[in-house]
Amino acid sequence: MWVKLCCLLLYFLALFVLARVFEAVAWYESGFLATQLVDPVALSFRKLRTILECRGLGYSGLPEKKDVRELVEKSGDLMEGELYSALKEEEASESVSSTNFSGEMHFYELVEDTKDGIWLVQVIANDRSPLVGKVHWQKMVKKVSRFGIRTGTFNCSSDPRYCKRRGWLKSTLIMSVPQTSTSKGKVMLKEYSGRKVEVEHIFKWITAHAASRIKTIYNSEHLKEEWNRSDQYRVKIYLFANLDQPPAFFSALSVKFTGRVEFIFVNVENWDNKSYMAEIGIYKTPSYILRTPEGIYRYGNNTGEFISLRAMDSFLRSLQPEVNDLFVLSLVLVNLMAWMDLFITQGATIKRFVVLISTLGTYNSLLIISWLPVLGFLQLPYLDSFYEYSLKLFRYSNTTTLASWVRADWMFYSSHPALFLSTYLGHGLLIDYFEKKRRRNNNTDEVNANNLEWLSSLWDWYTSYLFHPIASFQHFPFDSDWDEDPDLFLERLAFPDLWLHPLIPTDYIKNLPMWRFQCLGTHSDEEMLDTFPDSESDSDSENKEVFSSDREMSEDDELSTFQGCSEGEHQCGVEACSCASHYCHHEPCERKARSYGSYSSAGDLEPDWSAWPSDMLHCTECVVCLENFAKGCLLMGLPCGHVFHQNCIVMWLAGGRHCCPVCRWASYKKKQPYTHPQPLSSEPPS
Repeated sequence: MWVKLCCLLLYFLALFVLARVFEAVAWYESGFLATQLVDPVALSFRKLRTILECRGLGYSGLPEKKDVRELVEKSGDLMEGELYSALKEEEASESVSSTNFSGEMHFYELVEDTKDGIWLVQVIANDRSPLVGKVHWQKMVKKVSRFGIRTGTFNCSSDPRYCKRRGWLKSTLIMSVPQTSTSKGKVMLKEYSGRKVEVEHIFKWITAHAASRIKTIYNSEHLKEEWNRSDQYRVKIYLFANLDQPPAFFSALSVKFTGRVEFIFVNVENWDNKSYMAEIGIYKTPSYILRTPEGIYRYGNNTGEFISLRAMDSFLRSLQPEVNDLFVLSLVLVNLMAWMDLFITQGATIKRFVVLISTLGTYNSLLIISWLPVLGFLQLPYLDSFYEYSLKLFRYSNTTTLASWVRADWMFYSSHPALFLSTYLGHGLLIDYFEKKRRRNNNTDEVNANNLEWLSSLWDWYTSYLFHPIASFQHFPFDSDWDEDPDLFLERLAFPDLWLHPLIPTDYIKNLPMWRFQCLGTHSDEEMLDTFPDSESDSDSENKEVFSSDREMSEDDELSTFQGCSEGEHQCGVEACSCASHYCHHEPCERKARSYGSYSSAGDLEPDWSAWPSDMLHCTECVVCLENFAKGCLLMGLPCGHVFHQNCIVMWLAGGRHCCPVCRWASYKKKQPYTHPQPLSSEPPS
C-alpha cells in the first residue's frame, strides 16, 4: 500500500511539473501567461460576445461593440486563461443531454426533491405542440447547461392526471428554484408567462429569478450594516459592480452553495459617496471579495482565479467543502492508487488483472467501511468546534499560492482527460519497467511466467483451499462422528489416484509447539525455549529453505534425506544426554537408545520433563531418524502428542505426509490433549 501511495505522489508531482512546462512553452510561443490581463479593446466582437455568454450576461440590446466591451469591463477583469477556455468551450459543440420524465414520481425525484440546483422543464400538454421548438430548445439547453442548470421535458400524455392536478393544461416552461436560503430547503416552481419564446428572453427570465435569491445592497449605509453583522454564515462573497443584476454564473453558484456560502451583490451604479468602500479596502470595481473570520481575500489575483462558473466553483469547494466532496475526492485517490497495482504486479497478464480486481474491491470496501464511523462521528452535536477548526484549516491552506496552482492544474487536466490518462499510463509503464528490472535478478520465474502457468498455480491454490482444511482452523477442536478424518475422504473424492499427494497448505507447521531438549542438572533457565512464539524465530531461520525446496521432492529422495537427517541434527548439542533406560510411556517408540561417538555418556541423566508442553508424550527417541534426543536439540510435537526432531518432522510433513509417523493422526487437526497421570504421594496420610 505504501509503495502505491508513493507512486501516486510521484505521479502528482510529475503532473505539477508538466503543467509548469506547458506554461513555459505557451509563454515562449505566444509571449503571454494565463494570468496576464487582456485588453477588451483589442478583442473582436465575436470574442467579446463569447465572454459575455460564459459569464451569463445578456447583450441582445447592445448592437455596438463599444457597449459590449463596456459590459465585459463592468463584469470583471479578463485574463488570457479565461479567454482561451471560453473559446475552446464554444468550439467544442458537444450535444448536452436533456431528461425525459416518465411520470409524477420521476419528476418529483429529480426536480422537486433536488434542493441545491435549478431545473428548466418544458411541459407539453396533451395534443399540443411544445412552447419552444426543437431547434430553439436545443440552443436553450446548451446555453443554460454552462451554468449548471439542468433541463428536461415532461409530456403530459405519460401522466395526464398529474398534469391536470398541477393545472398544466397548455404547453409551458417550468423553472425549479430553492425557495429558502437554507440547505435542503423547499423548492418552488415558477411558470413562464412571457409572450416571446426566443432564447434570450427566456434566459433573462431565468437569470432574473435566480438573481432574486441574492441579497442586493444599493447604498453605503446598508453595506456598513451588512459588513459588520455576524450571522450563521462564516463565509461571504461580495460582488462590487456597476451592473443591473449579477451575472448568471454568480446566481447559479448562490444556489449551488446554499447554506454554506452567502452571496451578496453590491450595486454601486448610483453611489455618490464611496468613502466606506475605501475604509474596508475596496478601491476599484468590479471586485469579488471573500470575507471569512480569518480576513479578506480578493478573488482574481492568483493563478486560475477566472471570472467563470467552473473556476469559482472549484475555489469555493476547496474553502467550504461538503462531506460528499471529501468522499468523492478520497474515492478518486483510492482508485488511482489501486490501479497502480496493474503496473507493480509482475508476471502473467491475467495475474495482473486478477490482482487489480482484488485490490479495487478491497480498497473500495475499506474506504466505505472507514467512512461510516466518520459520518456518525460528524453527527455528534458537541463536535461543532472540531468542525469549525477543520474548516478554518481548509481556508488557511486553500488561499495560498500553491493551492491556486493546484486548482488551476486540476481544471486544466480535467478539461483534457486524454492528456491525464496518457500521462497516467506513461507513469505506470515506467513503474512497470523499473519494477521488472528490480525483480529480474531475484525471481526470474515470476517475471517470465506466462498465463497458463499462473492459471495452473491459481487452480492448485484454489483446490487446496476448497477441498482441504485451512491451517488457521487448526487451533479449534473439530468433533466428528467419523472414525477416520473426514478430510481424507474429501481428498479421495477430489483425487481419484490414491497415490497423489493432497495439496494441503503447510502454514500450520509454523504453529506446532517447539522446544529444546534438556536434562536435569545440566541446563539453565536462560538456555531453555518455550513453545510457539519463543521458538518461532529459530524454526524460521533453520527451515526457511525446507518449505520451498522439499514440496516437490519424490518419495525416494525424501526417504534418503530423512535417513541422513541425523548427521546435521546432532550438531546442535555439545553435551549428550543419554536416556537409554527411559522409554516412552504409551506408544511403540520404546526402542533402545543408541549411542554414537561422543554422544555416549558414562552415566544416564534424567530428562527435564518440566520443559515439555503438557500435552506432549514423554519420549527420548525420534522414530524418524531412530536417534536419541541430544541435549540442546530442537524438538517439535504434533497434535497427537508424539515428539520428533524438528528437522526430521518438518521434512516429513513438507514432503506431503501430513500425518504422524507413529499413529497416522492428521498433523493439521487438533486432538484431545493428553494429560499425564499424577504420581502417587509417598507421604503418609494425616
